[in-house]
Amino acid sequence: MSWARKIRRKARAAVPPLVFLGLVAYFVNHALEGERGLRASGQRQLELTQARADLARAEAEAAVWQRRVAALSVVIDTDAVDERARAQLDLSDPADVVVQYDKSQRMF
Repeated sequence: MSWARKIRRKARAAVPPLVFLGLVAYFVNHALEGERGLRASGQRQLELTQARADLARAEAEAAVWQRRVAALSVVIDTDAVDERARAQLDLSDPADVVVQYDKSQRMF
């Protein structure tokens, strides 16, 4: 038997296991690194946790705004609003009588 024939026989015997190992390596690589692999799964879990935290924050903010809107629906006395606005803006109505006094005689 010649040495070339021995090499050819061993090569033929080695090809199926090498192909099998190649396929196994391919699928293992995709199981770990692929689009739906283990590492991607961990990343998705992290994103899901962050999304849930964002949702909780948004729901809390929505509840705050709903309470504020509900508070606006209460009937408000327009005279009291007008008086408060004038006091904060330091304005007066042209029909109002303004009595000026010295700073030492402040009433409040």
